[in-house]
This record gives sequence, structure tokens and C-alpha cells, in this order.
Amino acid sequence: MQRSQQLIALRPSIPTILEEQATSSQELFQNKVLRPILKLQHDLLLALFERYAQKRKGVFFDLSNLKKQAYIQQAIQRDRQFRNLLVGSIVGQFTVEEYVRYTEDEQRLTKRMMDMCVKRLQGHFCP
Repeated sequence: MQRSQQLIALRPSIPTILEEQATSSQELFQNKVLRPILKLQHDLLLALFERYAQKRKGVFFDLSNLKKQAYIQQAIQRDRQFRNLLVGSIVGQFTVEEYVRYTEDEQRLTKRMMDMCVKRLQGHFCP
């Protein structure tokens, strides 16, 4: 089995995704590629953020839920090294074809990716 087939086979299916309702190529890429990869990498993303927060004296864990939400948003927006770590953990799961498509609209797709990461982390750490 080739690498592309193996990567795609690892991804969980998300039955709520309706590909025919995608209104843009970015939304289609988000639904077909990004959402399954984020679901696959969920535990890793949580572990990466927990480690990030612990390295910063653990103040995150004592914040209110509202402040935790802002902390997560700011961490991803302002800390390039952390953001690049998250991006790498997702892009590393792309097939070559998906990577080529990603590079064609990298800025917009990275923004979507990080918005999805923020929501996923906030949903877990700020119930």
C-alpha cells in the first residue's frame, strides 16, 4: 500500500460532512482533509497544548473558562513556534497531492486550520 493510501486509511470518517454542500474549494478541502486529520490528531493536539501551558508556569489551569478561551486564542495567534508545531502535526498527515493543494492557498487554509484547532482546544479545556 502506498503512503497516500495508508494516510487516508488512518483517518476517521465523519458522517456529518456533506461534500456537495461545500461552497468553496477551501471548504471542500477543510471537510475532506482537515476535519478528519484534526479528529485523528485530537489527542496529540491536546497533549501539545497541555505541555505548552505547563511550560508557561501552569497559570492556564487556574484561569476561568472565559480567560482560558482567550489564552488558547492568543497562544495560537501570537506564538509562532507553537502555531508552527500545530501546523506541522497536521500537515505531516497530508498526502503529497493534498500538500500541493494546500500550498496553492496556504494562508487561507492555515487560518482555517488554526481556527479549527482553537475551537477544538477550547471545547476540551473550557467545557
